[in-house]
Amino acid sequence: MKRERKIYDPAFKTKAVQLSNEGANISELARELGIKVTLLYKWRKEYVEFGTGSFPGNGNLKLTPEQEKIQELEKKLKDAELERDILKKAISIFCSLFLVYF
Repeated sequence: MKRERKIYDPAFKTKAVQLSNEGANISELARELGIKVTLLYKWRKEYVEFGTGSFPGNGNLKLTPEQEKIQELEKKLKDAELERDILKKAISIFCSLFLVYF
């Protein structure tokens, strides 16, 4: 028989991490919240590593702020390269048209 996997809301995870950081007994807190202690420790570790980018949801990547900045800059670079290539082609077309007429 398959066990159904529980899905916790990101707000719940964040609040649980905040409560655990306030100095409460972690095993008691986990029992009160109805989760395993190991899961709470995992959430704490993830929150320390990724900060506000923790717990993004299913299918989304967890990125540090530096990784987000790199991803944004790579996208801008790709757009600039595409723009440059389009302009190069346009210049070659206009030059060939200019030479035909003159």
